[in-house]
Amino acid sequence: MRETGVKYSLLKKCRPAVLRFWLWLIAGLLWSGVGIVLCIMACYWLSLIVWPGKAIGVLLGFGGGFIVYRYGFSKIARKNIERIAVQPEKVCLFAFQAWRSYLLILFMVFLGYTLRHSHISLLVLAVIYACVGTGLLLSSCLYYEQLL
Repeated sequence: MRETGVKYSLLKKCRPAVLRFWLWLIAGLLWSGVGIVLCIMACYWLSLIVWPGKAIGVLLGFGGGFIVYRYGFSKIARKNIERIAVQPEKVCLFAFQAWRSYLLILFMVFLGYTLRHSHISLLVLAVIYACVGTGLLLSSCLYYEQLL
């Protein structure tokens, strides 16, 4: 029994604890960063497509991103913000996402890799990346709003 207490104490000492403020900032920066990267990739692929496919891709991709934001990522971000708000003042650095959200992240990375290495047209790929990137970028603003 004593050995378990020692292990727990050691884990607690090694846990990277930060103030809640940093969790909101880290989450916002990560969501923004991934959103920007995905949008840049989508823009590059759209630049390789001829007109009118380019216009259709921009409208569907970035327009669809507002829908992804409104009905998907904004809800996840708000839940994360509320979850962080009820945490103790100092909390584990990795608590900016719920643990099950890390599984979603792994799935999305795997899905992105699979899509990029499939035979899907650049237009479809650009639309998907623009939708997700725009949704993430817009949702990251909720974290910054919480900071202010």
